[in-house]
Amino acid sequence: MNRKLIALAVAGATFAPAVMAQTANPVTLYGRAWVMVNSIKADTGVTTLSTRTTVVDESSLIGFRGTEDLGGGLKAWFQVESSAPPDAGGGTFASRNSGVGLQGGFGSIVLGRWDSPFKLSAIFVDPAAQNTIGNQLSVINTGDFNRRENNMIQYWTPNLSGFSGRFMYGANEGKTATANPSNISLSLDYAAGPFRINYAYEKHKDTRGAVITAGVQEKGQNLAGTFVFGGFKVGLLTQTFDSTDRTKRKAYFGALTYTTGMHEFFGSYGRNRDGGSTILVGGVKPLEPLSKQVGLGYNYNFSKRTTFMARYATMVNNPASSNAMNASGLPALALNNDPKGFGAGLRHTF
Repeated sequence: MNRKLIALAVAGATFAPAVMAQTANPVTLYGRAWVMVNSIKADTGVTTLSTRTTVVDESSLIGFRGTEDLGGGLKAWFQVESSAPPDAGGGTFASRNSGVGLQGGFGSIVLGRWDSPFKLSAIFVDPAAQNTIGNQLSVINTGDFNRRENNMIQYWTPNLSGFSGRFMYGANEGKTATANPSNISLSLDYAAGPFRINYAYEKHKDTRGAVITAGVQEKGQNLAGTFVFGGFKVGLLTQTFDSTDRTKRKAYFGALTYTTGMHEFFGSYGRNRDGGSTILVGGVKPLEPLSKQVGLGYNYNFSKRTTFMARYATMVNNPASSNAMNASGLPALALNNDPKGFGAGLRHTF
């Protein structure tokens, strides 16, 4: 019996350091399942789209993250986040925010694939969090400025009396004999009490949208802010985009949210205009695109983790525009189509 006890004690002493190391530097599993059922149609225009029902994944995900204390206030950290669509299965490993970095009193550095500062400067204004029909991506994000950038380096400053900043460089791994594409993005944020305001700037070299295009340069600016008073929250943003051989594009979005108990109600309005080609066709300047969208939403929060959602949205496109309501599951629309519809679904986080 004594020999068995001694053997168990030795085994425990050998195993204990590994267990303690995992406890001191834990790895966290987290995720989100989010699916909406939408009924959408797109009328007007030469080619219309009859009413259809879509079951749409709204950025469901699964991920794990962790840190290691390196001493002296320095930590190593990592995150691997993947899409996990419940509506059709599949998904791609590490397709979402994923990277490895260091953090300390100087701030944080991360290498990998991550949302750009420009994207994050807009999303906090949207009560739909850039998901479900009627969210802000239907009218903002001209020129692929709402990026999750591959092959990037980011630096995040510490919070200094409410001020913080982010800087990103997207490496020129797509360089060719004629093009040297790269992306820089930065933001400055101030948050104190009920106020938050953010300015962001992004520049794409030798790129139009997501396509490498030699000689093309795109620049975007975003100014966004929110204000909370009582149960109300107001969010506003304005964006401008400059691109080679295109007129200046302008986008606006505003939302009002009211929260009472477990209920949330919100309405939003957004529009974009211009951004057409400057090249004359038959000596005539092409018609500038114009889109306008109105969205209404309701959330019932069963708990902090589980929410029922209902949405209604309508969009108007002029004859030079074919924007669809983002996250609707609709195919590409024809010019001058005016999509509209409603949806309902559930979101659960863990």
